[in-house]
Amino acid sequence: MRHQYHPLGFEGSRLAQGFWRMEEWNMTSQESLGFIEACLDLGVTTFDHADIYGDYQCETLFGNALKHKPALRDKMEIITKCGILLPSNSRPDINVHRYNYRAEHILASVDRSLVNLQCEYIDTLLLHRPSPLMDADEVAQAFDLLFTLGKVKHFGVSNFTTNQFDLLQSRLDAPLIINQVELSPLALQHFEDGTLDHVQQHAVTPMAWSPFAGGDIFSGTDEKAKRVQIVLKTVAEEMDCAVDQVVVAWLLRHPSDICPVMGSGKIARLAAAVDAMTITLSDDDWFRIWVASQGRSVA
Repeated sequence: MRHQYHPLGFEGSRLAQGFWRMEEWNMTSQESLGFIEACLDLGVTTFDHADIYGDYQCETLFGNALKHKPALRDKMEIITKCGILLPSNSRPDINVHRYNYRAEHILASVDRSLVNLQCEYIDTLLLHRPSPLMDADEVAQAFDLLFTLGKVKHFGVSNFTTNQFDLLQSRLDAPLIINQVELSPLALQHFEDGTLDHVQQHAVTPMAWSPFAGGDIFSGTDEKAKRVQIVLKTVAEEMDCAVDQVVVAWLLRHPSDICPVMGSGKIARLAAAVDAMTITLSDDDWFRIWVASQGRSVA
C-alpha cells in the first residue's frame, strides 16, 4: 500500500503565510484585512498560527481582521498550534515555560483559538513541540472529541521526530497530515535525520518554518552563512531572480513537497515567493547550495 496513513495529503496552498510576527506589523484591523485579501489574491490560502504567537495576541489580531469580512473564512485553510505554555502578563496562571498535552488543555486551547480567530472550526491543529510527558492515548482522546464536535478537521505536529510522530499516529484513527519543522539552506538537520524520508513514505506534508533561517540567509556572519550567501547570490544572478526566490525554489525542488511558511508582513515579499514557484533549479544548482551549507563535497 503506497500511502499507509492517508491518500490525499495536505489540501492547502503550495506556500503558507505565517502570522507569528503579526503583532510587530502594527497594522490596523482594516490593513490586516487588506493583507489577508492580498494573500488570497496571490493564491496563498494557508495561514499559519499558534496560540502563543505575539505574546498570545496574533490569533486575536487575525480574528479582528477576519470579522470585517467573515465570508473569507471559506477561502482559506487555518492552521494553529497548541501545547507550549509561555509565562506572560496575559497568562498569569502560567509559572513555568513548559509543555502541556493534557486533554483538558488541548480542548481549552482550541476553544480559545476559535474565539480569537473568529472561526467555527480549525482546518488543522498541530502539537507545537514534543513533550517528554506526552501521553499519546490522552492526546488521541482529545483529538477524537475535537473531530467529532467539528471543531478541528485535521491534525498534525510540529518539530516531532519520526518516532514521536509514529507513536502518536499509532493511537489515532484520523491521520496526521503535517509535520512542521525548520528547513532552510542553513538548517539541513531534517534533510538528513530521516524526517523528509518519513513524510514522503507516509504522504505527510512537511511545512518549513524559518525558510530564510531567521534572516541569516541574507545577513548571517558566520562562515557557513557566508558560503551559502555567495552561492545563492551567484545562482540568483545566473537565473535573473532574487536570492529569496532561489531559497524558495530550493525548498520547493525537494520531492517531499515542502510547504515553506513565509513570515513577512510585506505583500511584495510574498508575491516574490509566489513567483519563485515558476523557478526550477537544476540538480547542479541545488547541490551547489547543499555543498556550500555542508562545507564539503558529497561523498
